Amino acid sequence: MNIIKNPTKHQIDEIIAQLKDGKIIVYPTDTIYGIGANIYDTQAVRKVYNIKQRDHTKPLSIIVHNTDQIKQITKTNKTIDKILETYLPGAYTFILPKKDIISDTITANKKTVGIRIPKNKITYNLTQDFPITTTSANISNMPTPRSICEISKYFKDEISTYIDMGISQSSEPSTIVDLTNKYPKIIRQSKTDNKIEDILDIKLR
Repeated sequence: MNIIKNPTKHQIDEIIAQLKDGKIIVYPTDTIYGIGANIYDTQAVRKVYNIKQRDHTKPLSIIVHNTDQIKQITKTNKTIDKILETYLPGAYTFILPKKDIISDTITANKKTVGIRIPKNKITYNLTQDFPITTTSANISNMPTPRSICEISKYFKDEISTYIDMGISQSSEPSTIVDLTNKYPKIIRQSKTDNKIEDILDIKLR
């Protein structure tokens, strides 16, 4: 079991190499700890489902490096781009129409995908070469631990590297907003989020 605290640039590069090799990691975000795999490695994505004991009919979301990566994997327009630029980085997941480059395994055969850019230096550095999956670091339908010590008891050696940045900043997951229809729709709202109401009257199409 490999646990790294406050990783250096060299260690981040080594973790990216592990992701390229199909390995699975646990990493911090601006909310809770997440489980990460290279989104372009379908076998690795399947491992995430198996490790979490997650129903394959439930899609995974994706963490991206910047808005350029968002445009590589999703379909947007000027209005949506403005929303993304306003709220990201931040504790939000936006659902967008996906491009074919995204595997149906990630999206559970849906034509949409959830994307995030956390306000977090670790995730920013981890995604410099490619996006990674993001899903809470727990067994499905079980509480989400806030420390690597607790998380590692769930997954043990099924995870190649655990990045330990202390107790997670929040026990609340991100707010999820669907941007695929005429108007934005809140799918899940964090208890600490009092800003998202501002976008609900924006016409997207």
